Amino acid sequence: MKKIYVLDTNVLLHDPNAVYAFADNEVVIPAVVLEEIDAKKRLADEIGRNARTVSRLLDGFRSKGRLYDGVLLEGGGRIKVELNHRSFLKMQEVFGEVTNDNRILAVALNYLLEEQQEAEPRPVVLVSKDTLVRIKADVLGIPAEDYMSDRVVSEPEMYGGCLTVNVHPSVIDEFYSFRQIGVNSLGLRHPLHPHQFVILRDELGTTKSALLKVNADAKKLEPLYLSNEPVWGISARNAQQRMALELLLNDEIPLVTLSGKAGTGKTLLTLAAGLLKTEDEHRYKKLLIARPVVPMGKDIGFLPGEKEEKLRPWMQPIYDNLEYLFDTKKAGDIDKILAGLGSIQVEALTYIRGRSIPGQFIIIDEAQNLSRHEVKTIVSRVGEGSKIVLLGDPGQIDHPYLDAMSNGLTYVVERFKKESVSGHITLERGERSKLAQLAADLL
Repeated sequence: MKKIYVLDTNVLLHDPNAVYAFADNEVVIPAVVLEEIDAKKRLADEIGRNARTVSRLLDGFRSKGRLYDGVLLEGGGRIKVELNHRSFLKMQEVFGEVTNDNRILAVALNYLLEEQQEAEPRPVVLVSKDTLVRIKADVLGIPAEDYMSDRVVSEPEMYGGCLTVNVHPSVIDEFYSFRQIGVNSLGLRHPLHPHQFVILRDELGTTKSALLKVNADAKKLEPLYLSNEPVWGISARNAQQRMALELLLNDEIPLVTLSGKAGTGKTLLTLAAGLLKTEDEHRYKKLLIARPVVPMGKDIGFLPGEKEEKLRPWMQPIYDNLEYLFDTKKAGDIDKILAGLGSIQVEALTYIRGRSIPGQFIIIDEAQNLSRHEVKTIVSRVGEGSKIVLLGDPGQIDHPYLDAMSNGLTYVVERFKKESVSGHITLERGERSKLAQLAADLL
């Protein structure tokens, strides 16, 4: 049976193409949603861009008919802007204040009550990314759902970049004898991906094991090429950190993604690898480090000073790691070092849009706070001879419309996992301190 989906504003501001995601059902946009979208269209950020995109989409539908009466969509569904069901009388019994959220709920409630009078009532569902709106809908007896169509994967299926396989000890012996084995010799039911790491363990319970990496065409398993020597004074403290350095120092992999909880070493390892490749080996002309300006908690407002002074609070986590790597003793030393080198640039993501970036080692920190559109914009900026590394913790997202399964970092990991130009590893063991690891686990 076909359904009626009433869309909240945040769904369209999150994904302007959401109107196409409901198959052959009826999509209802309350009139108040148009008012909220109109209020956002002049913003210079992604919310403003999405508001303008929604406006153009709806304007395009007008050529096919009146939105008031409903317009057919390509998938067989129907979209309409609703005016008749905006009465607030039924809502006043529960939520008396006439807010925009309550006006949207009123439309869904009036549709639901109207359908209940029909011989074959259609299900009415409110779709919102606002948790409290969904809770209010539940209080009113309105079925409500989160917008899930943008999720690239469910949490248990998220690609981690490393697989542990129990095998007969003869397979491990074969690897150590020939320094490679075929992927088919593992007898796995699912395919392995390029540059994926595999830990072989003895199924008989002995301590015999091996650490391998899938080659670029995903047909063979080979040993890791790098020894466990320090990189700019930083040594891998666990197997996953060693896997991360293997990806970071491989010039044949232009796209690397690292995810993990706070304190697992993502940023420090990547900066060390970038400094080695830029300052020592001169493989890249410049080390560009950027992160999105998304505050955790209440925004501190406008900051005084020039651009560098304004950005310093947002970029301070990067400077902290650089101070550790350069072993600075006094405040301000790192600024003098960076000014002297000239090949290290710390920047906000706002300032790299529209640029073409060739021959550089690019680090994007806190990539979990990027949307799919933003991460596409950034990765598509990468020029010839550059390497880009995306870092982040999908469990720590400060963006209001993103979650662990719909953010830009997870999107890139899932879309590129089968490509030979990319590699990924999820770091799980914290190395910052015992307290930091305990906090990441318990809190």
